[in-house]
Amino acid sequence: MSGSATLTAASAERRASVMPTPEGHGQILLSVPGIRCGACVASVERRLAELPEVVSARANLTLRRVTVTLANAGADPLPVIEKLQALGYPASPIDTSDLGPQAESAQSRQLVRAMAVAGFGAANIMLLSVAVWSGADGATRETFHLISGLIALPIVAYSGRPFFDSALRALRAGRTNMDVPISIGILLAVALSVVETVQGGAHVFFDAAVTLIFFLLAGRYLDQLMREKARSAITGLARLAPKGASVERPDGTSEWLRLDAVAPGMILHIGPGETVPLDVRVVEGATDIDRSLVTGESMPIAAGLNATLEAGTRNLTGTLRAEVLRAADESFLAQMQRMLGEAEAGRGRYVRIADRAARLYAPVVHSLALLTFIGWVLATGDWRASAFVAISVLIITCPCALGLAVPVAHVVAAGRLMREGVLMKDGSALERLAQIDHVVFDKTGTLTTGQPRVSAAPTDPARRAAARALAAGSVHPAALAITAHLPECGPPASDLREVPGFGIEAVVSGRRARLGRSSWVAEIASGGTAPAGPAFAFERDTAEAFHLAETLRDGARETIAELEARGLTTAMLSGDVAERAKAMASRLGIAEVHDGATPADKIGYLNALQIDGRRAMMVGDGLNDTAALAAAHVSMAPSSASDAGRSAADLVFLRDGLQAVAVAHDLARRTARLVSQNIGLAVAYNCLAIPLAMAGQVTPLIAALAMSGSSLLVIGNALRLNRAGKMASTPSLPAAEGLEVPA
Repeated sequence: MSGSATLTAASAERRASVMPTPEGHGQILLSVPGIRCGACVASVERRLAELPEVVSARANLTLRRVTVTLANAGADPLPVIEKLQALGYPASPIDTSDLGPQAESAQSRQLVRAMAVAGFGAANIMLLSVAVWSGADGATRETFHLISGLIALPIVAYSGRPFFDSALRALRAGRTNMDVPISIGILLAVALSVVETVQGGAHVFFDAAVTLIFFLLAGRYLDQLMREKARSAITGLARLAPKGASVERPDGTSEWLRLDAVAPGMILHIGPGETVPLDVRVVEGATDIDRSLVTGESMPIAAGLNATLEAGTRNLTGTLRAEVLRAADESFLAQMQRMLGEAEAGRGRYVRIADRAARLYAPVVHSLALLTFIGWVLATGDWRASAFVAISVLIITCPCALGLAVPVAHVVAAGRLMREGVLMKDGSALERLAQIDHVVFDKTGTLTTGQPRVSAAPTDPARRAAARALAAGSVHPAALAITAHLPECGPPASDLREVPGFGIEAVVSGRRARLGRSSWVAEIASGGTAPAGPAFAFERDTAEAFHLAETLRDGARETIAELEARGLTTAMLSGDVAERAKAMASRLGIAEVHDGATPADKIGYLNALQIDGRRAMMVGDGLNDTAALAAAHVSMAPSSASDAGRSAADLVFLRDGLQAVAVAHDLARRTARLVSQNIGLAVAYNCLAIPLAMAGQVTPLIAALAMSGSSLLVIGNALRLNRAGKMASTPSLPAAEGLEVPA
């Protein structure tokens, strides 16, 4: 009875992890830490698709998660989990909000510890080996062999676990991976070395085994380090949503409820400065709303009765009563999180160069080593000598050079980019950046600085001082720009009140004054008129306007010209109105403009490019760009971008100028050439070394040294990036040529 109840509870818990989709299917998110390469992604997606209850499966290499769509929303995902377990990929359901990096950080710490232990052991065993190489024999040689074995055995057992565990899981699932021949080579070398030590033999290979582990761990850690930096975009969006909301009771009082307990039709109270928790319709009140999450534009909009507000937008000024339109899991913010996850999964299917090169490694090396062993046994009848030759083949073909060829180049490139003011989070971004043929720019905050500034203001000192006194009482972006532009300090404002959606009214030196929307200011101005744009007027006095403008980011025009000169096409995707978007594009020389674009529009545009075989780079900064940044072939954001935007982007530039886009593209092309050279060196090394090893001309020790030498060769080649000349960049405009467009 108890066992049955336990099974029922476990099944109910798994079913609760399946979220219904609008199509009537069920979707579950699984954590699969064993996904490590493009081959893993392909294997997982292909094998899960064979299950009758699975509609689709999408594996995300960056997040190491699998999104599975089930035919029935109420289905138990146990067959999926069991299938992954059988394939050697233990999986467990996770909450969509459980997206922290703790597990990945723990894995990195484990790799660092294992690498440190292996490096310590390799250094000490090499010191002992020097004496043997120098001619030590007899009891001295046997003693050094014994000490080497005592050092090597615990180190191999501890530091080799990442490879042994991975190989064991693969073999249990009836498949092979790169870690299988690595593990076989290490274990055979250690086992035969133990036998030789016990029997007083002349050759042991403890140094080869430990050094091999150290170099492999170094390559794996460098790759892990790059991947870890690309996992927190969805977390940034999840943090935007409040945990709960203030819900109005029938008696008019309020109570705080968790978002999952708030149902459509309930009335919420949303105060100034609060984030709108769910999609709502305003039933009472007026305010200014920061909709940069939706449009990317920093200028707030007025919202009054019956206005629809999206979850994640911010209430700036007024107090609202609003009716809930959709539940938390169907809100605009939840949809953005889902779009981001799907976009990252799409990008996660990109197969890196090293992954493609490694797919054939295991079966080829196994076959060569087995054929070598069989051939030498048939030729000599000596299984021990045949085993030594086979081990030499396994070690000398070790993928150290191949494993280091890509990550070491990416780490050197990351350091070079850092000196140029660009942060790279994922090494594969450089590969993708070198392949682009189209660049898509957001407008506000990307091509421009993102903050409005005053380009023209009233000249009368009294009006300037009064306007500043009013502007100082508001946090509206336009008011902040006016405050920054007007240094004059005049008499203080009294009876100051902010009218959401209209502006600020106060009494200055005994005179009523208004600053804000021109139609509202015109109500008190002489003649009942006011110029367009933010205006100021004393009561029964002439109204004057403040002209706000956006300033182009340094180097924007030159960067676009440089990209066009390289054969890349450019486009602008903006949530702004057509007039401002097209004015900006014409100044920059961008022919293709899409205005009024929502997050879904941006993803749709990028997906259409992908269907056409185009490879687009997205450069954006706003929360509304987050999913598009993840959906693009590669993406870049300024350091001033939102937290979620920076997390979703592959590269972040730290300096104010847009020159970083051209600089990063230039380095990406150089790195791509260098990576190809490194892989070519690794392949050439194997083509030369394998025949010698199969012919018995290479001992395991020499094989380990040759393997180390090939690794040092690709490292040295990668370091040429640091010695390369200055990268191509675009000069910024002189200050006198700064461009402005109306805000």
